[in-house]
Amino acid sequence: TSPPSFPAGAGEAAIAAEAEALRQTILHKLTYALGRSRAGAQDRDWFIASALAVRDRIVDRWVDRTRATYEQGAKQVYYLSLEFLVGRLLRDNVSNLGLDAPLRLALAELGVDFEKVRQAEPDAALGNGGLGRLAACFMESMASLAIPAFGYGIRYDHGLFRQIIRDGWQREYPEDWLVFGNPWEFARPEIAHEIGFGGAVEAVTVSEARIRHVWKPAETVQAVAYDTPIVGWRGRHVNTLRLWSARASDPLRLEAFNRGDHAGALADQVKAESISKLLYPSDETPAGQELRLRQEYFFTSAALQDLIRRHVRVHGDLRSLPRHVSVQLNDTHPAIAVAELMRILLDLHDIPWDEAWTITQGTISYTNHTLLPEALESWPVPLMERLLPRHMQLIYLINAFHLDAVRQCAPEEPGLLSSVSLIEEGHGRRVRMGHLAFVGSHKVNGVSALHSDLLKKTVFSDFERLFPGRITNKTNGITFRRWLQQCNPGLTSLLVEAVGPEILDDADALRRLVPLAEDAAFRDRFAAAKRANKEALASMVKDRFQLRIDPAAVFDVQIKRIHEYKRQLLNVLEAIALY
Repeated sequence: TSPPSFPAGAGEAAIAAEAEALRQTILHKLTYALGRSRAGAQDRDWFIASALAVRDRIVDRWVDRTRATYEQGAKQVYYLSLEFLVGRLLRDNVSNLGLDAPLRLALAELGVDFEKVRQAEPDAALGNGGLGRLAACFMESMASLAIPAFGYGIRYDHGLFRQIIRDGWQREYPEDWLVFGNPWEFARPEIAHEIGFGGAVEAVTVSEARIRHVWKPAETVQAVAYDTPIVGWRGRHVNTLRLWSARASDPLRLEAFNRGDHAGALADQVKAESISKLLYPSDETPAGQELRLRQEYFFTSAALQDLIRRHVRVHGDLRSLPRHVSVQLNDTHPAIAVAELMRILLDLHDIPWDEAWTITQGTISYTNHTLLPEALESWPVPLMERLLPRHMQLIYLINAFHLDAVRQCAPEEPGLLSSVSLIEEGHGRRVRMGHLAFVGSHKVNGVSALHSDLLKKTVFSDFERLFPGRITNKTNGITFRRWLQQCNPGLTSLLVEAVGPEILDDADALRRLVPLAEDAAFRDRFAAAKRANKEALASMVKDRFQLRIDPAAVFDVQIKRIHEYKRQLLNVLEAIALY
């Protein structure tokens, strides 16, 4: 069921045969999936047809690997992130499957330019920058290493804004990446979880010795699943990115609609669907803050309900959760997972507190992204009490047990209690989400060796004394083939020719280049590859802006949108200062 891979040097006959198969499939998709003729097809139509043809070559191995994971009882990673900046997937998937040459040939035979088709794909607007790119890199890396994994996030209707500079001023417009659909995803309307907000908590007496807490939310929203396969290098393994879209439990109040209150009849739907409407809504107002917290709880609760449903079906007993499941929190956005997992274990599965806490800590790990105390997320206690009343109760309890343990460890340090408390008492009481994530995890990591070391010395120095060894390091990686093979094919060809195709499978093989640093002929060819890229950039700048720039100059290229709170502005100021 798996097509062959076509690395550099594959035979022309094999490439031609695969190109012919792709050509037939693309035409079939164009006709029967899109209802288009060849004569009337636009670049976007060719992109969708090509994506569907490539997707067909992913599905079999995706199903096979998923089935094998469950049959082998393998441990799975569940990566929770508010962002997944996966970018355009056509070239990524074609590259990982080794179908680049066959697809280019197939489209050429149809009179279609691959570059125009590739550029017709909208950028998946699911992330903002480093945090989302790190999440995407880890998903690709886990697939390449055949580590079974699910990514969980939100399927934003409108992601990071479109930026246009007009008359010297930045204008922001909604990103509409989904307006023509997403050919890579599979809608899963049958997979939907109820997410509650507000309401009250009732204490129900079960016996003389035990009280059970029942949360009765004032409103519920459905989280509906959309799955995208994430292909590893050479297509050897495929994982799943599952994104949640918000849907009202009752999309239309028919009585109100029939009374003529057409807008009011849709109010619940609008409120529910606002959760997955926009990436990073402004939190400068109380309503904006509430929506951000709703987003975080929405996808975190959906993810935990989903993975627990799967675990119970496959393994039965929730007490084995840490043995089969690793939940990784990408920053503090999903930190409410600590309280939510405790709620599920305590209230829904009747597991005693000590056992539930052991399961929670053994299952969850936390990736920290900032050393600035003021940048660590926190939420006002009144907001948390109103929106997630049961979780606030559990956070109070977790904090009480945590502080009791701290008193026993360091009875002579009263200042330590306020430092490590989950509740910040000054300037209005707030829940410290970084502290909650730290206490509820068995491992905490920074994203570089320096960052992880500074975590121990700065924001989490007191926690490092209390929990030595909990902070570890996982260096923030890149999808190196994307930035070498896809972005720089000229250099890639030179490197493959010089040291062999193994560099595409093992980045450490690049060390073989070291002796060639003294080879004048190789240095000349290396310089020519660099020069070709700069000439291509100069040509693009001339076409778009009618500006001539010298390819012999040193270019400092900023590939970032300018945000009011981001440091890219400093880079612009430096350029001005240097000029």
